[in-house]
Amino acid sequence: MNCTRGLDHCHGTLIVHTTEFTECTELMCENLDGSRHLAIVDCSAVDGGCDCVSVLDVEIHEHHDNVA
Repeated sequence: MNCTRGLDHCHGTLIVHTTEFTECTELMCENLDGSRHLAIVDCSAVDGGCDCVSVLDVEIHEHHDNVA
């Protein structure tokens, strides 16, 4: 996005977690609306992974074990 056009936008990357929690890499970002961000990634794509992905994997395995 072009900053000179006066459009409300953020230069950070919006990270969407499996818990539907979102955060932005731009520390001063106060509006986490996806339309303000050019880049939106799933937390599993973050370098080093994300704790909520491993928690979700454990919950899926526990649910599968209880159903079987």
